[in-house]
Amino acid sequence: MSIHELRPKAGDTTEKITINLGVVDLGQIDLLVQEGFYSNRTDLIRTAIRNQLATHAEVIRETVARKTFVLGLQHYTRRDLEAVQAAGQRLQIQVLGLASIATDVPPELALATIDSIVVLGALHASAAVKAVLADRIR
Repeated sequence: MSIHELRPKAGDTTEKITINLGVVDLGQIDLLVQEGFYSNRTDLIRTAIRNQLATHAEVIRETVARKTFVLGLQHYTRRDLEAVQAAGQRLQIQVLGLASIATDVPPELALATIDSIVVLGALHASAAVKAVLADRIR
């Protein structure tokens, strides 16, 4: 006999948070609950959060795509950064592992094309590139 869980338990998929609200906001929430618009405070707050996330869904999607960590090795050549510059874009480098910037990348090109670097692991780049990007490396 096999048993299949149809729905994960609430504790497995949710996280408890604490928020502070002004008494007027809290009173308005209680009024909407009392009038039957929501079953309880949590229902209203959860709905409000979902509505805000839906409103910003495109921004969230773009940001996740743009700022996703690369797992392993990410190498940036001079040609890569020149292409980024030609496209009028800037990079937010996020790597879990090793990020490397080619030794022939001039500091000015790195400065013009890299907004931020987050590396959980190691960063290999020339001393000059590291120096101009020092305030962008986290």
